[in-house]
Order: sequence, then structure tokens, then C-alpha cells
Amino acid sequence: MRTDPAISRLLMLRSGAIAIQLLAVVAVYFLLEHQIPLLPLLVVISLEAVFQILSVIAYRNVSKAKELGMLMQLTADVLFLSVLLSLSGGATNAFVSLLLLPIMIAAVSVSARGLAYIAVLAITAYSVLLFKMPQHSMHHMQMTSHFVGMWVNFVISASVIAFVIGTMNRALHSRERTIATVREKQLRAEQLVTLDGAAAQITHQLASPIANLQLLYEELLEEQPDNEIVKDMQQPLLQCAQQLKQFRTLSSELRTQTVAATVSLNALAQQISDTMLLQYPDQQLNWLNAAPASSVTNDAMLLPAILNLLQNAAFANQQAQQQTLELNWQQTPDNPKTVSLVIRDFGKGFSAAQLAELGGQLMPSETGMGLAVMLSNVTFERLQGSLTLFNHPQGGAVAKVQLTIDEPQVEPV
Repeated sequence: MRTDPAISRLLMLRSGAIAIQLLAVVAVYFLLEHQIPLLPLLVVISLEAVFQILSVIAYRNVSKAKELGMLMQLTADVLFLSVLLSLSGGATNAFVSLLLLPIMIAAVSVSARGLAYIAVLAITAYSVLLFKMPQHSMHHMQMTSHFVGMWVNFVISASVIAFVIGTMNRALHSRERTIATVREKQLRAEQLVTLDGAAAQITHQLASPIANLQLLYEELLEEQPDNEIVKDMQQPLLQCAQQLKQFRTLSSELRTQTVAATVSLNALAQQISDTMLLQYPDQQLNWLNAAPASSVTNDAMLLPAILNLLQNAAFANQQAQQQTLELNWQQTPDNPKTVSLVIRDFGKGFSAAQLAELGGQLMPSETGMGLAVMLSNVTFERLQGSLTLFNHPQGGAVAKVQLTIDEPQVEPV
């Protein structure tokens, strides 16, 4: 069965419990010759077996069960056990402490609220069993104080188990999440270091060929000044030279940690517009609103990180033969210290696999998405920001970049 491990363990325990219950009832009735209601007990065990079969069928292909389903299973266990105990001595049954087992399972399987529900249910079941005991038996045996003491002991045991195991389980899960987060960040840092070294090496290797091409272009331009093909070589060569120069500048700033503390949103928007006009003249940036009069935390990689997202958006537009990118600034009253830049394209949007993996790890992709988005995500996180990717209800993909506001700008009067 490809089943949720928690449900799977519970179903296995119940299968064993049903077998033990059947053997115990048969042994007590036929071997020990105790007068117990055999038929009602067998009927209850049969109903429990039918419920078990239905549960196995229902959860046979459920990889992640909901908490409500787990609570229903534990509730059934408490009810079945309570009925069996009621038919075989009630609170005087030596196995009444088995009502603690559902509490133990709930402590490691459900939330604190669900655990409290199961604990109260088990205590209520024990209380009902005690209340239903014949009064003449308790007076005859002079065991009233003893059974009340057993009930108090059960309540204390159930409370301690629920509190201690529940607290330990939550602490363990919290530690596991922390370890997983640290491991993921370490793995991503190792990938970035490898990429940084490879990028620096490739850039160094490209510098000489581009310089040689520039010399050849100048010679061809002198020999054939009216050749249109030769003139068309100027713009691509100029872009390559500018990109190499920008990369060297960024590397120097990152190496020496020379950063601009803040950048105004107006200046950032202007830089975005200028760069996209140069690199993607066929794409029109449609700013839906003006930039707020604020500044955000900045370093050398902030603008390239945003441009990575815009380049992916432009590529998606080109694939869908669209020419408009929508950008807008968003601020919410409940979080005044942040501002979000929302970028929407009109392409095909993200697939489910891309939404699950983009920004977290490297992705093999023919479109080139994955690496740039991961680098952008790392940059935003370093600047105390975040990146959210989702599909627009009316089509296209949306990248929401949340940035931390440093200081509000004072508009000149």
C-alpha cells in the first residue's frame, strides 16, 4: 500500500489488535470458562473487522491523509474498545488501560487540538464505564475508593502522556524542519559557489574572443564602410562588451562588499525600463502605477535579479507572440515596511512541476528557466525579501518580488 505512514501504522496495529481480541474472547470463554456475552463480543469484533477492511480500501493509495481522517480512525478505536470493555467487565476489566493507546498514537500523529480531543474522548469513555458499573458490586466489594483511584490515575496518566509526548513530538518536528531548511540552504550555497566559479571562468575565456571580434569588426568597417551587414555587427558586439564590463563591476563590488545601501523605487523603475528597452526593444513595459516614494535595501545583484525575471517573462511573451509586460507596485497596510513589484507576462504560464521547483533548485529546462530564477530568489532572500511565483487567473505567469523598505523619501515641496 502506498499509504500515509501514520495511517499505515495505525491500520497495522488495529489488525493485530483485532486478532488478539478474537483469540482472547475465545480463550476466556472456552478455555477459562468465564461467563462472558460471547455473541455480542463477536459481533463487535466483526464490525471492527469490517471497519478495518473499509479503512484499508479507502487509504490504500492515499499518500498524505488529512488530520480529520486520522481523528476519525482514532475515534473509532476508542469507541470499539469502549464497547468491548463494557461487555466484559467495564472499569473492572484489567485491559481498561488500553484506552491510553489511542492517546499515544494521537500524540505523534495529529495536532495539539486533535490530541486534546482524543484524550478527552478516552477519559470520557473510562468515566462512562465507571459510571455504568452496578452499585451493588461496588458496595459489595467495598471497592468504591479503589475504582475512583483508578479513574484518577487514568486521567493523570492520559494528561501526562498527551502533554509530554505531544510536546516532544512537536519539538522533534520543529528540529527536523530546521535541519531540513539549513541543509537546503547549504546545498543551494554549494551550487551557487560552483556556478560562480564556472561563470567567472567562462567570462574570462570569452573576453579574448570578443576583443578579437571587435578588432575584426573595426578592420572590416574600414575596408567596407557601406556594408550593412558589417554595420549590423556593432550592436551585438557592444552588448557583449557591456555585459562583460557589468559582470566585472558586479564581481568587484561583491568581492569588496561595496554596496549601495539603498535605492529609490523611482530610480529602480527607471533602470528597469532603460535596460529592458536596450535588451528587448520589442517588449513594451506597461507600468500600472507610479513607484511609491520609498527606498529599498539594495546591493549589486538586486537589479540583475529583477532583470532575470523580466527576461523570462519576455521570453514567455515571445513564445506566445505577445509584446506587453505589466508591472505594478503593491503595498499593504498590514505590512508597511515592505513593497512588492509584481511582474506579469501573457505567455502560457507555469506548469505544476515548475511552480513546485522554481526558485528552490536547479531545473533542467529547454527554456532556460530555473537557474536565473534560483539566483534571483537567493538575492531577494539575502536582502530580506522574497519571491512568489503563480499563474494569473486570466492567463500568463506572475512573479511577485517583495522588497524591504529602508527609508521613505521626502518629496520636495
